[in-house]
Amino acid sequence: MKSFFIEDDFLQSFEKALVQMSHPDKTILILSCDQNEYDYEQLNEILRECESPLFGALFPQVIYDGKSYEKGTILVQIDDFLDLHVIQSLSEQEDISTLIEEQMGEIDELVKTMFVFIDGMSQNINEMILGLFDNYGININYIGGGAGSLSFVHKPCIFTNLGILEDCAVVASSKLDSTIGVQHGYEEISDKMQVTSVHKNVVLELDYTPAFEVYKEIVEQDSDRYFDQEKFFDLAKSYPLGINRLSGEIVVRDPITQDENSLICVGEITENSFVSILKGDKEKLLGAAKRATSISQEHAFEKSFTLFIDCISRALFLEDEFQKELQVVYDQTENMIGALTLGEIGNNQDGFLEFYNKTAVVAQI
Repeated sequence: MKSFFIEDDFLQSFEKALVQMSHPDKTILILSCDQNEYDYEQLNEILRECESPLFGALFPQVIYDGKSYEKGTILVQIDDFLDLHVIQSLSEQEDISTLIEEQMGEIDELVKTMFVFIDGMSQNINEMILGLFDNYGININYIGGGAGSLSFVHKPCIFTNLGILEDCAVVASSKLDSTIGVQHGYEEISDKMQVTSVHKNVVLELDYTPAFEVYKEIVEQDSDRYFDQEKFFDLAKSYPLGINRLSGEIVVRDPITQDENSLICVGEITENSFVSILKGDKEKLLGAAKRATSISQEHAFEKSFTLFIDCISRALFLEDEFQKELQVVYDQTENMIGALTLGEIGNNQDGFLEFYNKTAVVAQI
């Protein structure tokens, strides 16, 4: 297995590297930056002509050997022919679990790891993740993230041999060993509130009150900053929602914008679930990344690389301290690649699969 980093944003450089790494018996993982702004028509021709099976996505930034980049592309040649599936038109699907069962079928009993990359601006992301878990259970490790742009404009972002697609997910089944750590480091600053009205990833009401009104009052009081004086995401990036699970675990949801009195999040929230407002502390976030790395290394085996899936909003919150988070992981590992994502996919310590926000997911593969 080998990786190659293209530091520029020229499509010709991408094509040259892809051709050099292509082999019919190997699979190529592509982690690329949205700001490359590749021409879709030319890119599609390159992807469709590739002789290797390929998968991956565009992200706000990528990570290579301890540094993050806003432009560039990582190619990883995996020494195996991975079983690839593309689940399309996610936002329109009514029964994704059945669709996964029909399209992916039974998997080889030797499969140990599934790579999952999904359009982060699609609806039904949670249904996609639950569909994988319902069909294939806890005997598999899952690792991946939400693709897309910080502009939050819905556009093609998933790499496949069909071309670059939107509103879809790509799943790669692998026999590679893996261990995964998942941590976020955010803490509650509000009482728990019931989600009394929601439409998929749009929270309409909390405790029967317009969601943005509730959120605005708590955040402005804690921060002494005001939504009418700055952009929504500039303030909201420090105050995610936390979904309270019965296990006591908190799963983070990122409000990325408002629609009148509603909150639009990355990933769905279930009606009648209970949420609280969280707040980040930079030292606690750095500690969470360190714990995630340590957890991923608890069951050591001979690995090829570390895959670090980290949330772009963690980087925006940490600002100049973000390099410390990268170094926390890189100091404990080697051959590190990764991406800053719109949502993270991974198993927690109990084995359950979730779509996370603002979370550090570290995998040894």
